[in-house]
Amino acid sequence: MHRRILSITIPSIVSNITVPLLGLADTAITGHLGSAAYMAAIAIGTSVFSTCYWIFSFLRMATGGLTAQRFGASDWSGARLCLKRAMLVALGVSAGILLLQQPLATFALNLTDASGEVRTLALLYFRILVWGAPASLALFALNGWFIGMQDARSPMWVALTQNVVNVALSAGLVFGAGWRIEGVATGTLVAQWTGCALAATLALRRYRRLRLQADGRRIERVTWRRYFSVGRDIFFRTLCLVSVMFSFTIFGARMGETVLAANAILMQFFLFVSYFMDGFAYAGEALGGRFLGSGERGAFRVLHRALFVWGIAMAGLFTLFFALAGEGAIGMLTNVEAVRQGAVRLLPVAIAVPFVSIATFIYDGLFIGITATREMFLSTAVGTLGYFALTALCADLPLMPPACWLWAAFLLYLALRGSVQACLLPRIVRRKFPEG
Repeated sequence: MHRRILSITIPSIVSNITVPLLGLADTAITGHLGSAAYMAAIAIGTSVFSTCYWIFSFLRMATGGLTAQRFGASDWSGARLCLKRAMLVALGVSAGILLLQQPLATFALNLTDASGEVRTLALLYFRILVWGAPASLALFALNGWFIGMQDARSPMWVALTQNVVNVALSAGLVFGAGWRIEGVATGTLVAQWTGCALAATLALRRYRRLRLQADGRRIERVTWRRYFSVGRDIFFRTLCLVSVMFSFTIFGARMGETVLAANAILMQFFLFVSYFMDGFAYAGEALGGRFLGSGERGAFRVLHRALFVWGIAMAGLFTLFFALAGEGAIGMLTNVEAVRQGAVRLLPVAIAVPFVSIATFIYDGLFIGITATREMFLSTAVGTLGYFALTALCADLPLMPPACWLWAAFLLYLALRGSVQACLLPRIVRRKFPEG
């Protein structure tokens, strides 16, 4: 089982790790332009796109879980159909984002209370990068399909190519051509389309081979109704997630540019952990869905235990690294002294994130794989309620600064999600594997 897990996890980690490294590179580039306004604008602009895209993350999750189940059942026609439907939905959603780009930008920026300079820079960033929406959403669908087909190597090569292009072009445009924030946005835009083109090419080759493997048997097909039922649950779950992440940026912005920039740096630490741990979540998604498709309840239980062994080990390593090297890493990301000091003061709270978040990462992967999406939405809703309750009740208490309360609420959100999922899993397994 460990070998199966690592065959999905290692390539996924390689591809996922480039995402926070990309964020670190963008933060470092803007962090050395001499003003916190650039970092604040990147934080706001990134949050706007995260809101737009994460809402439709069911394109990856639903596609991955349903495809993995078709893989386990050897239903190659159904696997091809999963990709076709996901791509159609991705194109429709991206068309809507492009048509509504102006009201989306206005609405998002009005929520932040950002200063005139930060608002202008964030709007410039948005207007350039919004044209990457079709590529980004199509890549969600393609990556989900690759994972469902037990193929983590293709997303790895796509991510590596995409992020090398991004970092090189952004740095060249900013420091070489003097484009500043528009250089960062343009580099990211070109990289998004490069990654999408490569992923589509790799998927098309696999798609054509599946046509030859299809044997015409009528195994259970993934209907539009089922696809949107799963997608609906993930959609509302993602709304909860996005509300937490976007409000985190908004609350930080209301505390001032320095706090917002410091939070942006520490959030890069969390994203680094999350994309790394998502490698194990992807293994849970791919293998969990496969075992459901083939009806292997015992294998699913072994997978559950093995994932937690790996999760605990990785959380320990990250906690140790942040405790020993966190302050030095902050200094590498910015030379603005006020921002650096603010991030260092908040570092002890952020160090707790790896262990607090273990369960929710692993259970998210397992729940997606076996399409227990309603329960996943429930757990996220409970965590979201806890987060907003703590921010509302305790933000003005003198025990800690407001920024520390904000991070404490974020930790509570992660802990509640994992705890609820742990309580629900035994019942889900009995329902999904009735003959195990």
